[in-house]
Amino acid sequence: MSGHSKWATTKHKKALVDAKRGKLFAKLIKNIEVAARTGGPDLAGNPTLYDAVQKARKSSVPADNIDRAVKRGSGAEAGGAEYHSILYEGYAPGGVAVLVECLTDNRNRAASDVRVAFTRNGGAMADPGSVAYLFSRKGVVVVPKEGTTEDDVMMAVLDAGAEEVTDSGDSFEVLTEATDLVPVRQALQDAGIEYDSADVVFYPATEIEVDTDGARKVIRLVDALEDSDDVQNVYANFSASDDVLAALDDED
Repeated sequence: MSGHSKWATTKHKKALVDAKRGKLFAKLIKNIEVAARTGGPDLAGNPTLYDAVQKARKSSVPADNIDRAVKRGSGAEAGGAEYHSILYEGYAPGGVAVLVECLTDNRNRAASDVRVAFTRNGGAMADPGSVAYLFSRKGVVVVPKEGTTEDDVMMAVLDAGAEEVTDSGDSFEVLTEATDLVPVRQALQDAGIEYDSADVVFYPATEIEVDTDGARKVIRLVDALEDSDDVQNVYANFSASDDVLAALDDED
């Protein structure tokens, strides 16, 4: 279980009750708009949109906001922006590899925000392709522990293409090939198992173990990057022990 993944899960919960809630909502809404524009407004026929809407609902985004985002994205309502997907690569302090996924209607602003975040937090941007090879595209489904067991989850997803099920504290994380994400998510639904999110992510092939100081520096950079409205996701190939993550939690 990667340190970044554990941290991201914890941080996501905190984000729902702090000042970043509005920023989180905006990013989820943007995902819905792009998914609706790309694959149409029908949730049944557009699994990417289905998962984007599901994640927004689980994060308490109001239904009206979700509906309007679908309409804007599909062209049924005016006001939708033309978003571009851009991937930036770089390194955090300690040589930790970082990938930054952006959805933006202003490439120059996005590039500037990302560069400033790296520079001010001891990191450095890298040439395209020099970091991305350290990651692969994977599907990740997050299943809350309440009401189910690891065995239940494993039995439900094994034949659908899941690679592994990991205990990540308050939830189980189901890892799949990117192409198997929808069948695995469907298998959970068929088994009556609730899930919080289903996303295609960049998953690190190997990880760099960091101590408390190293984790603090990496997470400071990740937080600075995620503070940009244009940044949707940040991935880093670091691993941190439970003790290190607990020590950082105590500092908050």
